[in-house]
Amino acid sequence: MPHPSLHPTAEETVRLVRLDNGLTILAQPMPWLRTAAFALACRGGVQTEPEGRQGLAGLVCEMAQRGAGPYSSRDVVSLQDNLGLDHSAGVSTSLASFGAAMPGPSLSDALSLYAEIILRPHLPEDQLDDARMGAIHEVRAMRDEPTQQVILNVKGMQYGPRDGRATCGDERGLEAITIDDVRRFYAERFRPDEAILAIAGNFDPDATIDQVSELFGDWRGTLIPLPDEGGGAPEYRHLQHDSSQTHIALSFDSVPLVDPDYFRMRAGVGILSDGMSSRLFDRVREQRGLCYTVSLSTHSLLERGAIIGYAGTTPQRAQETLDVTLREIEALVDGIEEAELDRWKVRMQSGLILEQESSWSRVSSLISDWYHRGRVVTMDELERRIERLTVDQILGYWKAHPPGGYRIVTLGQQPLEVR
Repeated sequence: MPHPSLHPTAEETVRLVRLDNGLTILAQPMPWLRTAAFALACRGGVQTEPEGRQGLAGLVCEMAQRGAGPYSSRDVVSLQDNLGLDHSAGVSTSLASFGAAMPGPSLSDALSLYAEIILRPHLPEDQLDDARMGAIHEVRAMRDEPTQQVILNVKGMQYGPRDGRATCGDERGLEAITIDDVRRFYAERFRPDEAILAIAGNFDPDATIDQVSELFGDWRGTLIPLPDEGGGAPEYRHLQHDSSQTHIALSFDSVPLVDPDYFRMRAGVGILSDGMSSRLFDRVREQRGLCYTVSLSTHSLLERGAIIGYAGTTPQRAQETLDVTLREIEALVDGIEEAELDRWKVRMQSGLILEQESSWSRVSSLISDWYHRGRVVTMDELERRIERLTVDQILGYWKAHPPGGYRIVTLGQQPLEVR
């Protein structure tokens, strides 16, 4: 069946520049847009936090924006507003990143501002307690959200105590952080070595690359490598909570994004869980009425991947919800209809079209591609890889990698039986 094609004027050329200090610059012009976006990511995610200082990575990102170079904290906020920036900063397992989307003409001034934030942050001691309190509020809000509780627990069981850390940290770690911890972490992890700066949208690539090279060319420092950490083992954990709902999270091993079989795995997850016509939504929620939500998604670190699921239901239906969900996941190998694969292909290719209309989405993909794959995957390549997938290829992957070895977390009145 026919599928939508990408933007007819899409220019897929991505300019790649590696500075002597290790910073990789990825620049993709999208001249049909009125916006531009950028993100700079360095290897300062939560897996790099010292033991007992969980939450430090995110706190450093927050503190870096509280004055930098010639600008006070108030100056930074004013400049962000005046430039029309939709800005963000945060951490993942592996990366700490700063970025923004904006009207195209604001890009040059925005890059100059963020060079100060990244290279010359004040990290003011008198604002540490205020930043800490904001982070603690986030931890408490996360703790009060049952969905987040079970997902965070299952990620910790899947990846282990370091790689499975919550990005927001915990109260004990945040309370222990000193200004010396903040400045030491910045000095050790905010380094150009293996850092990535991605830019996409309406901009002049030659002028922008020249500007970035001048702004960041003198940035120096190399990273201390992290030791490898293995993942967790299959396990069931119940979190007692007197609630009218039961929350279920599950995970099992998968391949990382760089693996050649990734898209075969991803197509199976999509058939199970992408959209209202997917198997889990239709067979668990709609046909049986077992739960109010059910989903399955992929997650990838550099060398390890996982499939993570969630369902929210009532205590009376929780056991059947878990049993039927696992049964549907495992039954994928019994057969896939061509119509199911076609629907997934349409959804994926529609997403690629939408990405061509968003400079920020493209920046996120550039960062992800370079971090996970060490190269940029063009829209055309993605479209071809998706279009060429067959039912037999997907079934072949899932038969060779059958679901199992589950990590399961439930939160509610009663524990469930896990086979």
